[in-house]
Formats: sequence, structure tokens, C-alpha cells
Amino acid sequence: MRGQIQSIAARRGAARAALAKQQQALGRLLVARELSPAPDALRLALSGKDPADIARMLYYLAQASRAVSQLIESVRANVAELGRLRSEAQERAARLGAIEAQQRAERDRLLAERRERRRVLQQLAGEIRDKRRQIQAMRADERRLARVVREIGRVLQAKPGAGYARVEQVPQPGEAQGPFASLRGKLRLPVRGELTGRFGAPRIDGGPGFKGLFIRAPEGEPVRAVAAGRVVFADWMRGFGNLLIVDHGEGYMSIYADNEALLKQTGDRVDAGEVIATVGSTGGNEKSGLYFELRHLGKAFDPLRWVKLK
Repeated sequence: MRGQIQSIAARRGAARAALAKQQQALGRLLVARELSPAPDALRLALSGKDPADIARMLYYLAQASRAVSQLIESVRANVAELGRLRSEAQERAARLGAIEAQQRAERDRLLAERRERRRVLQQLAGEIRDKRRQIQAMRADERRLARVVREIGRVLQAKPGAGYARVEQVPQPGEAQGPFASLRGKLRLPVRGELTGRFGAPRIDGGPGFKGLFIRAPEGEPVRAVAAGRVVFADWMRGFGNLLIVDHGEGYMSIYADNEALLKQTGDRVDAGEVIATVGSTGGNEKSGLYFELRHLGKAFDPLRWVKLK
């Protein structure tokens, strides 16, 4: 577009130069005619001069008039061409201005999008760093719980008369290797609510998979022991909130986390179905509920295979 405008400007310059020359030539002709007026054709015919001279003079007069007429037409044509070129140049300049304005707007939009993408990427990078820290914290919390469970197991195993007989694997249906093992398929969930997290399922936040169940329930709902046993841990733990662990013998333990309040203390004996805590969200969950695990010899297994669902 700029090349076209420059071409039009060059043509306008050439037309102006040609018009100036034509105007100068026309001016000289007019001055010459003013200083020596051409003889009138009628006077020449009646002058009585030699007819050949008269014819020659009339011819020259006609040629001069024709040249003046052509020069005037050329001047008019150049003036019109200059007007047309001026209009075309203005139109092209307006179009170029509109295109440049559109390009500036597009460039500004692209720059704004680039800044927004950079901001979003920085935000995502920050969120990813936060997620990684959260996941690391979750893994650390789980390792802490596993250490507590292992330590409790070692203490129970070393206690005389504790009946902590080592069982290498979780009993299969139909097997009865101790009081708790015989309850497979007969347990009830410790609280009524919506099952939103299942054993082994990935977490929404990308953390380690569930090693138990998360049962969403209103705050204050009673949490009941799934079987008879003895409370071996009742305290707050990071990542699990108010935490209660019940030993059921033969290496089996049930874990109740995120409680609003703990109603039993370490050393208390509990019966199956006895209220031991109330539902809360002290572990940091957005929704109130109970996090529940079953473990055997420190290893978590799927509670749903041991409960009787309605």
C-alpha cells in the first residue's frame, strides 16, 4: 500500500512538472499574441496582397490556433489528472491509515493476550508448586500415620498377654482367624453419610490415593466403633485432625480421622457400635466428614470388603 502511495506521489510530481511547462509555454504564447496580435483572416482576404501569401499566412494562423488549443486541452487534462491523483492519494492514505490502525489494534491485542498467557502460566506454575507442596505434605502425613501405627503395633506385640498374634495376610471370606477376622462382611460403616472417597481411588487434588474411605456427613454426627476393642491413640495429628485409633486384636486396627471431638481416651475399651467421636473437618477438608481406615499389621486394606452395605 505504501508503494502504491509513493507511485501516485511520483506521478503527481511528474504531472505537476508537465503542467508547469505547459503553463509556461501557454504564457509565452499569450504574451507573444498580446505584443503582436495575429492578423484578422477577413482583413487578409481584403488586403489585396498576393493570394499565395495570404493562403500561407492563413495556414500559419490556423496552425498557431490549433497549437494553442491543443496546449490548452493538455493543460486542462493535466489539471484533471492532478485532481484525480490527489483524490486517489487521499483515498489510499485513508485506507493505509485504517489498515495501520487495525494492525496496531491487532498488535495490542496480541500483546495483551501474550501478557495474559504469561500471567496464567505464572499462576499455573504457582498452583503446581502449591500442589506439589500439598502432595508432599500429604505423603509426609501418611508416613507419620504409618509410623504411629507401626509403633503402636510394636508396643502391643511386646506387651505380655496382649494377644497380638501375628497374621501374615488378611483372612479371606469363610476363614476365621480371631474375633475380628470372623467379622468380615458383617461390619457396619462408622457413620451415616455419602461415600465420596474410596480405597485406592485417586484424590481430586492429585495427592496419593485413598488408603481408606471418606464419608461425607454433617458436623456433630456420631462416629461409632466398627467393632469392640481398645483405644490406643486419641490425639490431634497434622493432616488427620482429631484422630482416634482402636486396636481390635490379632493385628487389626480401625482409624477414625477428621473428627470434631474425641469422646474416648487412650486406654478406654469400646464396644461395637459405641459412639467414640463426632464428625468434623479438623483434618483440613473443605467438607465435613469422617476419614476411615482399616489396617492389618500396619497395612491398609479396603474397608468396603468388610462392611455390610444396605
